[in-house]
Amino acid sequence: MFGLTPIAWAVMALAGFGIGGVMYALMLPSLQAEKNRKRRMSKVKSVKTDSASKRAEVDRANEGQKRRKQITESLNELDERNKAREKNTTKPNLKTQILQAGLKLELRMFYIYSAVVGGGAALTALIFGVPPIYCIGIAFAAGLGLPRWVISYLRKRRIKNFLAEFPNSIDIIVRAIKSGLPLNDGLRLIATEAREPVQTEFRRIIESQQLGMSVPEACLRMYQTMPCPEANFFAIVIQIQSQAGGNLSEALGNLSAVLRSRAQMKAKVAAMSMEAKASAAIIAALPPIVMVLVHFSSPEYIALLFTTNTGYMILGVSAVWMSIGVFVMRQMINFEV
Repeated sequence: MFGLTPIAWAVMALAGFGIGGVMYALMLPSLQAEKNRKRRMSKVKSVKTDSASKRAEVDRANEGQKRRKQITESLNELDERNKAREKNTTKPNLKTQILQAGLKLELRMFYIYSAVVGGGAALTALIFGVPPIYCIGIAFAAGLGLPRWVISYLRKRRIKNFLAEFPNSIDIIVRAIKSGLPLNDGLRLIATEAREPVQTEFRRIIESQQLGMSVPEACLRMYQTMPCPEANFFAIVIQIQSQAGGNLSEALGNLSAVLRSRAQMKAKVAAMSMEAKASAAIIAALPPIVMVLVHFSSPEYIALLFTTNTGYMILGVSAVWMSIGVFVMRQMINFEV
């Protein structure tokens, strides 16, 4: 075999190249088809990957838009409810005012007490020699005004005590949620361990739940018996979290910080306006003080105010004008935060 001539080797080489060329020519379509198939598969995979990422991005955008829409609808619904409740809270009836003052008093007993106060004031005026016709006006003023002023004072004092304790109660609820307890257990903890009047308000929430009411609705009802923005903020946070989800402990923690900031701002405003309040108190107290001093120095000079009809009329008109002045000064120095 190794004794072949160069011509034979050339013929064999040419035959091999020819056979290889024929085989390559025969295999070329298959190789090209395989190459095209791989290229198409890579394109399909890239298209699928791009479409999946785009689809995931679109889903995320739709989910975010849906969530924003749900939160907006919840806020609008809460705003409508708040407007409806504001009408009943800003100008509540007498029964609601008594409830907000924390008194367990029926309207019938309130009217009886008012009549007793009016009768006692008229009797006192008669003892001091005031004519009967003026005693009737004193009876109406004392019977209609003094009990309602007491109710208003107790109502404001109860709201003040509630605001002093409310942020601490929210912090307790936040710690309970972070430790793994549900919201209901945190509310029950406040209803049994907190100070008044926070304890009573949260006890009403628990009682409303026992009657079949949901937690957000029960919290929204707290604004009716405790008419302050802070109670409304708490109810709104619970309502939004129940409908849109989210980290409740973080939301309540932020609410507690906001309430403390509001309390600090109120204290700062009260301190800055204390000079104006002292000036207003001095100006309002000057006429009675001067009248008392004149009575001790010259009793005959001022006795005409208490012994004649003209004097009674002057006292009545002066009391009205003084009341208007005190009211105007109070509005000028009363700052809401």
